[in-house]
This record gives sequence, C-alpha cells and structure tokens, in this order.
Amino acid sequence: MKLLTRDVPPRSAWALEQSGIHPLLARLYAARGVHTPEELDDALGKLLPPGGLKGVQEAAHLLADAMAADQQLCIVADYDCDGATACAVAVRGLRMLGARRVNYLVPDRVVDGYGLTPPIAQRVKNQGADVLITVDNGIASVEGVAAAQSLGLKVLVTDHHLPAEQLPGAEVIVNPNQPGCDFPSKSMAGVGVMFYVLLALRAELRQRGQFDQASQPKLDALLPLVALGTVADVVKLDANNRRLVAQGLKRVRAGALPPGMAALFRAAGREASRATTFDFGFALGPRINAAGRLSDMTLGIECLLTNDPTRADELARQLDAINRERRVIEGDMREMAMEMAESLFEEGETPPPAICVFDPDFHEGVVGIVASRLKDKLHRPTFVFAASTAPGKEHELKGSGRSIAGFHLRDALDLVAKRAPGVLLRFGGHAMAAGCTVAEEHFEVFEETLNRVAMEWLDAATLQRRLETDGPLPPEYRRTELVDMLHAEVWGQGFAPPVFSEEVEVLSQRLVGEKHLSLKLKHQGQPVDGIWFNRAEPLPARVKVAYRLDADEWQGQKRVRFLIEAAEA
Repeated sequence: MKLLTRDVPPRSAWALEQSGIHPLLARLYAARGVHTPEELDDALGKLLPPGGLKGVQEAAHLLADAMAADQQLCIVADYDCDGATACAVAVRGLRMLGARRVNYLVPDRVVDGYGLTPPIAQRVKNQGADVLITVDNGIASVEGVAAAQSLGLKVLVTDHHLPAEQLPGAEVIVNPNQPGCDFPSKSMAGVGVMFYVLLALRAELRQRGQFDQASQPKLDALLPLVALGTVADVVKLDANNRRLVAQGLKRVRAGALPPGMAALFRAAGREASRATTFDFGFALGPRINAAGRLSDMTLGIECLLTNDPTRADELARQLDAINRERRVIEGDMREMAMEMAESLFEEGETPPPAICVFDPDFHEGVVGIVASRLKDKLHRPTFVFAASTAPGKEHELKGSGRSIAGFHLRDALDLVAKRAPGVLLRFGGHAMAAGCTVAEEHFEVFEETLNRVAMEWLDAATLQRRLETDGPLPPEYRRTELVDMLHAEVWGQGFAPPVFSEEVEVLSQRLVGEKHLSLKLKHQGQPVDGIWFNRAEPLPARVKVAYRLDADEWQGQKRVRFLIEAAEA
C-alpha cells in the first residue's frame, strides 16, 4: 500500500481561509478542487436549472397533459436504494403537484431481473395505467419500452445509467448521460433526475395557471429522500450533488423528514438531529437495499411513502431484521468467495488481472456486496456470480462486478461482448460497478475473455494499491469539536472524507472481538487511542498509517480516537 498526500493549492486554501472558513476545512476543500467560497454555497438557488436537462421540458408537458386528463401514472422502480428513493420522490412529488392517480411497481430481483421488461410492461397495463414512468432504469430497456408502447402506454424514461448504442423509443427520455444532453452534472443519481423532472413539471403547471410562485407546492420537502438516494448510490458528489445532499441533510437535522426515514434512523440507533452522509451510506441505505436483496423492495418503498409513524416504525423494524439476515448470508458467502478467489493463484504470487467466482449456493441478492469486499482485499476488478432462481432461467448466472480506479467496468463488458459474441446475455452499469448475465456453460469463456481485457488495460501503476490522504494532522486539531465539524460536512464519492496520514509510535496493541486491533498510539508526542477494524495482524513499533478522526464516549467523556484505514508497507 502506497500512501499519497493530496496537493493543496496554497492560493485556493488561502482564499477559502480568508473568507472565514476554518483553516483545516480550507485545506481539505482546496485539496478536493474547491477554489472559491462561492463553490461551497449550498443554497437552493445555486442548483443547476432544470432547463439544461435534455428532455425535461417534454417530460413536463407529457405529465401535465396526463394529469389534466386524469390519466393513471405508474412508476416502474429499481430494487436498490436509489430506485426506492426515486420511486418515493416520484409518487410523493406527483401527488403534491396534483396527480390523483399514481401508483408504482417494482420488479422482483429474482423473478423479473433488472429494468423495464415486456412482462413488467404487461403488468403495468393490467393495473390500468396510461403512462409508464421509469426511475433509475429504462435507458437499456429497448424491448420493454417497445412492448409498453404496443400496449398503448406512453413511456417516460428517467435514468442516469450509461446508454448503449441503441436507445429505447420512449416518448421522452431524461438522462444526463444520453447523447446530446449538455447538462453539466453527469453524476446525478436516479433520484436526482426524477427530482429535476418534478421541478420542470411544477414550472409547467405554474405556466398553465395551476398555481403561482406563492402557492406552489414546496418540493424541497423531498430533498431528504434525494440526499439519501444520492449518497447510497455512491455517485460522484460534484458541486450540484453536494448541494442536493447538503439541503437534504439540513432538513433531516431540523426534523423535517418523512416518518419512514425517521424510523430508519431509530432502527439503526442513529440520531437524525446529528445526521451525516455516513448515516445515509452505511446505516439507512443498507437497510433499504436489504429489502431488494433478500425480500421485496416494496417494503422499502412503503417505508419511505407512509405518513403514519407507527406503520413507519413497523416497516423499519422489518427492514432492520432483513438487513441482519443479509449480514449473516454475506459473511458466509464472503468467506467462501475469498477462498475460491485465493485458489486462483499460489501464495506469494500476484492475483490474476480479474477475479471471477461462482458457486451454486451463492445468493444472487448479495453478489454485489461480496464482489466489493473481494475487490477491496485483492485490488482487482471482480465479478461474483450466482445461479438464477427465476423460473425457466436456471441455466443462467447473474453476476455483479466492482472495479478499481482506472478500469471502466461497463466498457470492459462491452469489449467482452464484442470479442465473445453470445456469451453475455445482458449487461449494463458504470465505470466502477456493473452487472451481467451469462449462460452457465459460458462462464469460463467469460472469465478468460475478461481476464484478457484486464491484462491489456491494467498496467503496473493501476495495480499498485494507493490511498490518497490529507497528510499529517496538526496536533491542535485533535479535538472532539473538530471531529464533529468534519462529520457535519458533505463527503462521499469523488469528494472523499478526510483521511490523514503520518508516522506514529505504537505503544501497545491487542485484539478485541477476535478480529479488531485496539491500539494505544503516540501522535506527535501525545497519546491517542486507535482501532483498526477487521485487522488481526500486529503493527510494528513505528509505522506510517492512514486514519480517519472519530470520537468515542467513555464514562461520559468524549475522546478523539483514530480509525486506522491502512498502513504503508
């Protein structure tokens, strides 16, 4: 592991500090590409205007016309947290704007697979819908959209995934990544795209005289859901996404959040009044995702839609129980998958360029999490496959992949599809995460072809583990109030939370809970506690470590501690 220190442009740091920003924050912001205080202005008025999003005006017209004709609108959601929050935002927002007939349908991960398919289109039609709206999916649903239209449905696709060469023939597509869209923020999550469609619809309805500026519904009530979905989907937190998340966090901390989100905070043992992006990504997000992985995402969506606090608590407890079950399944699968991955190379040798593992007993609901764990451990693009349990598709394997920086996973799958025609039955995704389906008989061909692509694309520099850090922490900043200040900021993908690095002295170390390393350290002459979760191997007496700041409470006193992330080998 190589620990690198981010460059801090001195003029940017100085300009930020001069504007009244704390010196430590000024340094951290400057290292993440922020040059002026204006870039940190998270006011609603600073959000990019919806008009720049291709298709958004046409979407607003289509929805306004449908609402005027009292047509039934059906949202087709995805079964992850982004899809669930996008669905909740769509249903709540459309109702706020006056739609009387809105329902939703979420595909089953096992039976239906991903996205709008012809059978899903038929189910939407059977429910009596006139307009089908996809959220967080649809850009790859060429057949599903065609099937829906053949049934007389109008289709609005809202999505953020990268499109293939052929786009679906929907009435309207809203996706910042579609060809010809000049919208500056290409990293919006599906929930963000749907929120923007609602902003455009409100403007259209205002123009039609439905309400004026003073009486229009306040869509900012939806921002807690937008923030949750944006963080949980691990999209890049560019300036616009950071504003969406910051606005959502402010409302959550002020208690202005849907009952279901409040219930999820309670189920996770977190305080909404002190909410952080960490809570969204590691407490609420996994509990909603667990429903789509092991059960039915309808549970997660209903939790976010209900206005009854008692019902919300009941659903949140169910989601918490499913998440506990997910952890057990994931733990067992992770151990098996790691053994299989490590059997692909001899001890002391380097792993192959890409890792692909499959076992008939793997659960398809957690293959993505396990792929992520393997990728983190072995630092290789990784796919984990499970056998499909969908009726008539038992011969198919469903794979979920996670990548390392410098290896675009969806582009790699595209090349695999070209080099081994017919092997990939379906695929899609992003640079860092993708999914695919292969016939079981073609698993080895897929593995070989992906490894050849990885061998060509990956160089020694990409395969060297690196961790970007913020360098040493001045000792005067090792205070609990500074920890609270850092935790309150908006951090995430592409705007990494602060990780400091420097050499420390290890005064003592012991194992706790059989797998965590508890440490007494000396940091710049002063003692400080540290812990390295899921690390059993002891550290040398002096070592350069990367760490995050945390505060723990002991006998009523808060103390700073270091959460160790890595050590330089």
